[in-house]
Amino acid sequence: MSLETPLTDVASARAKITDPRPPAVAFATTEHFTLQGARGSTIAESTGRANMFLAAVSGGLVALGLVATASSVGTAFYAFGLVLLPTLAFVGLVTFERVLQSGLEDLGYARRIALLRGYYFENAPELAPYLLSVPSADRLRVQGLPTERWQGIRTVAGMIAVITAVLAGATAGLVAIVASDHSLAVTLSAGTIVALTALVALMRFQHSAWKLAADRPHDAGGLPS
Repeated sequence: MSLETPLTDVASARAKITDPRPPAVAFATTEHFTLQGARGSTIAESTGRANMFLAAVSGGLVALGLVATASSVGTAFYAFGLVLLPTLAFVGLVTFERVLQSGLEDLGYARRIALLRGYYFENAPELAPYLLSVPSADRLRVQGLPTERWQGIRTVAGMIAVITAVLAGATAGLVAIVASDHSLAVTLSAGTIVALTALVALMRFQHSAWKLAADRPHDAGGLPS
């Protein structure tokens, strides 16, 4: 009996040493499934909060229209509007903040999924022809997180920001129309300035939050996918 180990046996032994252990594969698979479920939860929460906000705005505007009709756009209309519109703007502000938080959570989950996908391709490269494998620049885009310049406006938080800014501008316009004795120029100027200022502030806040999340060391580039 030869004392030399055949080369095939050596290669097999090395493969057994370098192959991931079954518990590691199970943990990675479970983590991937959990992260995907967490992403679904953040998207569902963002959609639910946006729907509640839009329903509140829709109902509030209908009520404002009924009051305007009943009071012939009199004192009751302005009093009701000055209570309703700031309230809706506040609801929009807190909805914007929470939806933005959910978006950042979704980004973190997506990046962790990209790390796990890198683990799969590293340990089973033969899967590359059958699973989606993309360059590093597209690793988040393929998970529904595009990075175009104006993407912030197309997010749920961006949509809420636009509506909230319009509500803030409407509030300012309502105040201006009362203070200026129904001057159209003053009303439009005040409403436009406040709405644009609020929109720019919210968009800058959103951009800063996304940039801060992208610059975190744990979330830095080089994520395999």
